[in-house]
Amino acid sequence: MRRRHSILAVTAAAAAVTALLAGALDATAAPAGPGAAAASCTAPAWSRTTAYNGGAVVTYGGHTWTAKWWTYGDVPGANGPDVWVDNGACGSSTSTPTTPPVTTPPVTTPPVTTPPVTTPPVTTPVTTPPVTTPPVTTPPPPPGGSKVVGYFVEWGVYGRNFHVKNVQTSGAADRLTNLVYAFGNVTNGRCAIGDAYADYDKAYAAADSVDGVADTWDAGALRGSFGQLRRLKKLHPNLKVVWSFGGWTWSGGFGQAAQNPAAFADSCYQLVKDPRWADVFDGIDIDWEYPNACGLVCDTSGRAGYTNLMAALRSRFGSGALVTSAITADGTPGGKIDAADYAGAAKYVDWYMAMTYDYAGAFNPQGPTAPHSPLTSYPGQPTAGFDSATAIARLKGNGVPAAKVLLGIGFYGRGWTGVTQDAPGGSATGAAPGTYEAGIEDYKVLKGRCPVTGTVGGTAYARCNGEWWSYDTPATVTGKMAYAKQQGLGGAFFWELSGDTSNAELVTAVAAGLR
Repeated sequence: MRRRHSILAVTAAAAAVTALLAGALDATAAPAGPGAAAASCTAPAWSRTTAYNGGAVVTYGGHTWTAKWWTYGDVPGANGPDVWVDNGACGSSTSTPTTPPVTTPPVTTPPVTTPPVTTPPVTTPVTTPPVTTPPVTTPPPPPGGSKVVGYFVEWGVYGRNFHVKNVQTSGAADRLTNLVYAFGNVTNGRCAIGDAYADYDKAYAAADSVDGVADTWDAGALRGSFGQLRRLKKLHPNLKVVWSFGGWTWSGGFGQAAQNPAAFADSCYQLVKDPRWADVFDGIDIDWEYPNACGLVCDTSGRAGYTNLMAALRSRFGSGALVTSAITADGTPGGKIDAADYAGAAKYVDWYMAMTYDYAGAFNPQGPTAPHSPLTSYPGQPTAGFDSATAIARLKGNGVPAAKVLLGIGFYGRGWTGVTQDAPGGSATGAAPGTYEAGIEDYKVLKGRCPVTGTVGGTAYARCNGEWWSYDTPATVTGKMAYAKQQGLGGAFFWELSGDTSNAELVTAVAAGLR
């Protein structure tokens, strides 16, 4: 049963935010055109390795340019007026000083009278200084947060053979601020256990346990992943854990839950705070795919349904618990972001996790090949608005505070087979083979099986043996974290821990990039 996060292709026209041109050369200022009476090129030269805020002024190609919004790697002039505004040529110029006029005071001749003699008054001219208009500057965004949030999947203990102990031995636990346990079910308008055996019954031998101590069958003993998470938290007292409900497969129950939000919230509270594992979880996460829109099923709860649900959860769990939510990253006008009142619900959540991945994949088996998690728009993008920057901009534009948004990173790639073209936009014959699912493969496998051959839109792609894959690497993750900080986001999250290497390469890049 497929429970991975997903986003359905929503076709809608929208203007791309930026065109990230990978590999662009650092700018060197060119001389202004002949005969140009231009201002001096005093602004710094544009550089592809520098992120610029809106209002930043640079020189490039003998012109000065002003950034319309945050940009990284977009060559001035290459994207028309979309990113950079051409202020005109610059170069050497001379200015003619302005000589103030000499004002001679009028001479007043006194009348001829008998003494005493009256000295005429001297009139001093009044000079009004010119009015100087201060330049308009765009305030920088607030400093970004440093939340590093990772998903641990319930079913990973089976075929993937990935256990809570692996979070410890890989070093990931040292870098995480929060762990999301996925998923609990949503059925009959209530929160429910997803897999009792994996959750709290599976017995771990000493060699497989986080702390090297075997589980027991004593009455009241907590086993399974819940028991292992308890032990992990003892080793990392600052690590917070939330239990996520829903996901792609189990989101169909949210429509009924929205009909009685208070009853739903109470059922979730009773389950999360069950005395057997109440100390394990610090709150709840809701992964509803998608409120008032279509996912695996179509929801008709209305625009306010999500807000009412989150309000009920906050009321029941209280201000001391974490209430978080994974949300759509469909940046198209009138798309899934616009379908629900995420701004109105923001006051009830600690943060949102925008699922900025799965924008493209072999669910369109013939292609075109395209990166599944681009940071920015790029030439030839199949669907305008299907990129991280556009989605974040739409959330912020709708009123969601930047500090409550986390940027999503996929620890996996999506790929096609039967591809002959290296660059994105090629045709394919179907999904590339994957270890667990066709068209999907873990980063830890792809880095060796199909190494990166190029970058586009702030992410990486690779073609090998007729296959074409897109995935993030430590280098592209570093660039995405720079964007998250520039935008003042609350941090980043990723799906999911088992896709990383045994020494947590990607988790390390996320944490380091947010420092």
